[in-house]
Amino acid sequence: MNTLQSSGSLNARFPSLSWALRVVRSALVATTLVITLTPGAVWAAPGLPSPNVAWLPAASDADVDRAFALAKSQKKPVVLYWGATWCPPCNQLKATLFNRQDFAALSRSFVAVHVDGDRPGAQVLGRRFKVSGYPTVVVFNDQGVEITRLPGEVEAAQVMAVLQLGLAGGRPVKAVLADALAGKALAAAEWRLLSFYSWETDDQQLLHRPDLADTLLSLALANPGKDAETATRLWLKAVAASDEGQGVKADAALRARVQQVLDDPLVARQQADVLNNNATEIVRALQPEAGAERDALVQRYDAALKRLQADATLSRGDRMTSLTARVGLARLHLPKDQLQVQLPAALLTDVRATVAAADRDITDGYERQAVITEAAYTLGRAGLWPDSDALLKGNLARSHSPYYLMSQLGGNARKQGRTSDALSWYRQAFEKSEGPATRLQWGLGYLSALMELAPQDAATIEKTATQLLSEAGKDTGAFAGRSGRTLNRAGARLSAWAQKGSHDAVMKRLRGQTQALCAKADVAAGERAACEALFKPA
Repeated sequence: MNTLQSSGSLNARFPSLSWALRVVRSALVATTLVITLTPGAVWAAPGLPSPNVAWLPAASDADVDRAFALAKSQKKPVVLYWGATWCPPCNQLKATLFNRQDFAALSRSFVAVHVDGDRPGAQVLGRRFKVSGYPTVVVFNDQGVEITRLPGEVEAAQVMAVLQLGLAGGRPVKAVLADALAGKALAAAEWRLLSFYSWETDDQQLLHRPDLADTLLSLALANPGKDAETATRLWLKAVAASDEGQGVKADAALRARVQQVLDDPLVARQQADVLNNNATEIVRALQPEAGAERDALVQRYDAALKRLQADATLSRGDRMTSLTARVGLARLHLPKDQLQVQLPAALLTDVRATVAAADRDITDGYERQAVITEAAYTLGRAGLWPDSDALLKGNLARSHSPYYLMSQLGGNARKQGRTSDALSWYRQAFEKSEGPATRLQWGLGYLSALMELAPQDAATIEKTATQLLSEAGKDTGAFAGRSGRTLNRAGARLSAWAQKGSHDAVMKRLRGQTQALCAKADVAAGERAACEALFKPA
């Protein structure tokens, strides 16, 4: 997905009357809980992920502690969802998983906690639970021990199956992984838990990121292969995570194994998320060198993606991701960032038609935010920049988070050298953005664009930086989690910008502004140190 630090991939149905009544009751319960758990919020609380589940909104340790105490008293597990209003994969979950009747029914067996990253102070909770990428879904047992993390990019029916495994009272995935790597026997359900674990949002809970490829390879080799779907998923993930120095060293047998997956419609359908999201990585791992053998693999892979793109049992978002993957494969022989490309005419026709159909047919707002942003990205990758711009502009008034689309328009203009347009869109995106963490992130986007595209405009750069620091001072979680990393990046980039020109006076004023911020920052949590290091040289 083309998201701003977010992870994961992307049907709403009309409920029966009885279910609609349950929705109303759940919404009333959830509204009461918003008032109970988050009194006196500075910003209006973001909306709950769905009206059919009694979500407990949490923005502080006290909120979460009450939720875990409730779970313990009721002997129920906890499912914690960490997301943001604008995030396309989060909207995909809302459009395909959280709105499901079976998810609503299952939710009665667990305590559902919603942490929106834009609630004041919520970024501190991100640090507590080691979550940063949106969306992250974590399952805990009734004692508060983390069991597993659910993959946001997998289709809803598969997520439901994995969720049920996590709720079944099994062992934490950390212990399961340790036993697997030690060569101990695992139950079939435990292998499935590992194969569907959200490595993308692990945040180094199970292992360090550089160890992922070799760990997945070890798991693939250790898996007994009794469950073909689980074994295949582990192998595909190992291949996708591999590069020249880590993980799988492809041979003829492995290439044949992957080709069998591509040629089998049922198996490819089971592994749609892996095939969609890792197409170029898998091809490069199997055939590092350009040539006839790689071309044959690409042709085979594209045929599998075409079937997935046409599969009406997949969500529209997943089918759009299949199209994105096809464009990626068609660009495989080109430099990664080449803007003007000549792709096959039939593919371009397919891209335009698929995007137009999605724009015409989508009625659900969550689905629109997930699919249209991906479609605009795909149009750009296909070299159809005017089409991408037109799609985004046409959806500004239809999006609940138009600032995300504005950022994409800024990115489009930036890549094409339209400096004035780029700065205008980034500025509008910052002005329209909502929520403390999001405003810092979008503010950094505008500030970075200014320093890159208009470094001589010191007055606007200082004004924007001053506004960011001022807003940070209103949020108790400004130096925690994503917000802290955003401010650190802003400080480093400002320091680098100042070193290239005579901006000592600007930096002196900005350092002075941070002194009041640092005085309020949490010393024990390391936030004061992060604040004081804000304008150290890059």
